[in-house]
Amino acid sequence: MAIDTLKFCPLALNTKPTLSDSEYVTMETMESSANQAPELPCDVSQRFIFDDADIRGETVHLDAALQDILAIHPYAPGVSQLIGEFLAAAVLLSTTLKYEGKLILQARSEGQIPLIMVECSNDLQIRAIVRGAEQATSSSFAKLLSNGQLAITVDPKKGNRYQSIVPLVEDSLAHSLDAYFEQSEQLATRFWLTAESGRAAGMLLQQLPAQTNPDEVLRAQQWQHACALAATVKEDELRSLPAAALLHRLYHENPVRIFEPATVKFQCSCSRERTLNALATIDRDELEDILREHGHIMMDCEFCSQQYRYEKEDLAALFALEHASASPRTLH
Repeated sequence: MAIDTLKFCPLALNTKPTLSDSEYVTMETMESSANQAPELPCDVSQRFIFDDADIRGETVHLDAALQDILAIHPYAPGVSQLIGEFLAAAVLLSTTLKYEGKLILQARSEGQIPLIMVECSNDLQIRAIVRGAEQATSSSFAKLLSNGQLAITVDPKKGNRYQSIVPLVEDSLAHSLDAYFEQSEQLATRFWLTAESGRAAGMLLQQLPAQTNPDEVLRAQQWQHACALAATVKEDELRSLPAAALLHRLYHENPVRIFEPATVKFQCSCSRERTLNALATIDRDELEDILREHGHIMMDCEFCSQQYRYEKEDLAALFALEHASASPRTLH
């Protein structure tokens, strides 16, 4: 499949989303929610817009979904924290795109984590894996991913695969993503990410093309104002406050509307069929050697630890298919 240069697209085909009464919570509702004892948000992504500015945003909170992923492998605390931030970022990035498929966020480095990869589908199903980090002890982003590169890939169900590879900024993933959007001359976009003790959260702001305000000076002032207020958020607030309460805390003097939340969940995309297809890429002689030695072939999914066992009979159809595809066809 061809890989093209990745271009992040703003929501709803470069236009500001329109909302029906059933799709957003008003500012009055947000203020009411802020005055109540907030419940801890769990596994949701929530979109918001500014009525008087061409700015959209998204918040994400990960709880049980992140804990399910971390329960699969015994990661060190610093590694677990980074997985949470990468997953939060992947969810936020996926909301900037209009597609069916998955977004893959992957980093390779010379640090204590050689490889980290997370995926988020268009319906917010997430999974993650880290390789080679068994000896990782640091909680420092710079030490975990020193001299690293970040690959952002959009893999749609239809059409070409898009990918962009950018260097990692040494102090944080959020700043690395900020730098990417700034350097690539795309829509102005800012990220805030945090993870700790099995919970992760993030917030994104993105300036949309001129629609509400065509005046460039006013647009720049509104963008600077929104980012300055967002920069005041504390990490524990970002993790613990529901979107309505968080946005009231930051933007109670601005007309902000918020969408209903979308559920995020851990869901691995592995299957018996997909692992069998993976076996089809291995040389037949090698597969037969394994069958002779062990009597079966085991395939493990690194993302969810699901095991798939194949007996000789299971592979007979695979070998027959391989033979049929290799046989010459008679033309009539």
